[in-house]
Amino acid sequence: SAMLRGLRRRWDAYKYRFVPWLALNLRRKRRTLRYVPKGSQDKIISDEDVFETLLKIFKALFINDFSRQTHILALLPEVKCKYLELLTVEQKRSEVNWCNTQSQHVFSPEEVLFNTLGFTISRERSSLVSAGTGVFVTKGFVPKGTVVSMYPGTVYRKHEPIFFQSLGNPFIFRCIDGILIDGNDKGLSRSVYRSCSRRDQLGPFQTSNVSWLTAALQNPLAVGQYVNSCSREKAANVCYQEFDVPGYFPVELKQYLPNIVYSHDIESHLRCVVLVTFRDIKQGEELFSNYYTVVN
Repeated sequence: SAMLRGLRRRWDAYKYRFVPWLALNLRRKRRTLRYVPKGSQDKIISDEDVFETLLKIFKALFINDFSRQTHILALLPEVKCKYLELLTVEQKRSEVNWCNTQSQHVFSPEEVLFNTLGFTISRERSSLVSAGTGVFVTKGFVPKGTVVSMYPGTVYRKHEPIFFQSLGNPFIFRCIDGILIDGNDKGLSRSVYRSCSRRDQLGPFQTSNVSWLTAALQNPLAVGQYVNSCSREKAANVCYQEFDVPGYFPVELKQYLPNIVYSHDIESHLRCVVLVTFRDIKQGEELFSNYYTVVN
């Protein structure tokens, strides 16, 4: 009976992201639409703050991985000069050239995250019984109003086919406007994401990150699909916030975006979903979300 109760809790937590369930219950329960009342907003922090945070951590990752960016920087000489200057400041040297960047100390992505934002997160066994994997703050401190994670996956618009990907898939996230993000890193979902990522690569320029499909993350924030829903015992400490990547996002940093659009023939901004803290979170705490959090 304990196993059945565990399965029931998992179903109750994730059924709202399960597309066939949505289709059968859409007319009966309005809350499956992630309904936001008129006069409310779905923002804890501004889009500008989200943009600046992503820019900050992605730049730090790029600089840390500078020696491997040869092909990109060869095509972007002005960008190369800009990052050489940033690398100079980072290393606290008076002069930096291309040769000595080859011997720079390379940190792990988790170390870069800690050095940049002051915390690290990782996937570990959840503190909730029968909840499987969860996400924990493993080092440092996360202040209120901080982007603490990202929800990776393939982005589908309302008319695009996702039925077969959704079968048995608890990682379908539904945005307010009906856009769906498939954050499953296994099976058909994994294959679709990899295919779309290869399709959209422009020479040496990668427009998305595929490392979230593996254990070796290049973007250490891309674990948001494993954040468990809150319960009576565990209150939510983060909420989802939708963010459209602007067209002026630096091309050299798109390699760290853990999202890709399913259809490449539609011109629109890439939809991302970040997880934002609405209280301070200390080292050792697990992240818990509320899918229907709305800011009044």
